Amino acid sequence: MSLEESLEQIEPVSQEAIKRARDRWSHVAKPLGSLGLLEEAVVKIAGIQRQERIRINKKALVIMCADNGIVEEGVTQTGQEVTGVVTENFTKGQSCACIMARQAGVQVVPVDIGVAGELKECGSLYPLVRRKIAWGTRNFRKEPAMTREETLRAVEAGIGVAKDLKGQGCKMLAVGEMGIGNTTTSSAVASVLLGADPEVMTGRGAGLSDEGLERKKRVIREAIALHRPDPRDGVDVLSKVGGLDLAGLAGICLGGAIFHMPVVLDGFITSVAALAACSLCSHVSGYLLASHVSAEPAGRLVLERLGLKAPIDGGLCLGEGTGAMAFMPMISMAADIYLNMSTFQDINIEEYIPLS
Repeated sequence: MSLEESLEQIEPVSQEAIKRARDRWSHVAKPLGSLGLLEEAVVKIAGIQRQERIRINKKALVIMCADNGIVEEGVTQTGQEVTGVVTENFTKGQSCACIMARQAGVQVVPVDIGVAGELKECGSLYPLVRRKIAWGTRNFRKEPAMTREETLRAVEAGIGVAKDLKGQGCKMLAVGEMGIGNTTTSSAVASVLLGADPEVMTGRGAGLSDEGLERKKRVIREAIALHRPDPRDGVDVLSKVGGLDLAGLAGICLGGAIFHMPVVLDGFITSVAALAACSLCSHVSGYLLASHVSAEPAGRLVLERLGLKAPIDGGLCLGEGTGAMAFMPMISMAADIYLNMSTFQDINIEEYIPLS
């Protein structure tokens, strides 16, 4: 199925289910709105799943892994080989995100969508999903990161992973990433889609020096001037200054909308991928949940453009899906309260009423 055909399947979330979920919260025996953004998240999930009795019992963290040719420009502190090493560690459960996922009861799904190498010695705890489009992207300071065809294939691969997980009974997705250089690609994509100067959209990533940060900003600015990506076309932006991991993540966001599964974003990088997905179909934002506000300078700006508020603001910037995993126990607890706590009527106590 083509991307155009997939986009035609996306519908707005159910406002009727949202109304019923809000009504349910108003009768739960606690002060009105006292769980704040967690209540809003539960309501949104009801709209996504089109049912008042939400189900999030089976959850998966999809980690898109890919290399980025832009590392040639000295915009990272570590070498490209780290991407493959960490990707293999995901399959063995040996990463921060994996440890957190186990605590949260979340399945980890590492996806090789563009690692620059053949990953042969992988663990069996979390089997690697092989969807490699290319061995990394090209250096977008010199040429487009990907062809349009490669980008479309990556987006469609993400949709396919979401479809497979839906078929396995998954009710809720979270997204993470691994790819040395992908804060550079994300800052470039965000600069184009938000129409903002790289000066305000670009951060230190995994720890650049002042000199490295200035080089990173300059590289992004020069690449945008060279390729002139079209901000009205998310595929064009991703292909020229993005990455395979971002394109795959955009596909997961689209897949969540197609198959009625909430998608929990991690930090800046996954939020930028979501922004690209929303440029292709505005309804996608209704299927997204923010987990935390990234420490990257543009993290909050991207969430604002997506119309999302994050319950965690703790300076997190590790990536991999760690922020999303920190959020998962919170939403599970909120859902349990929503579904199972007594109502005022059950305990014969007068209900709270809105005073404003």
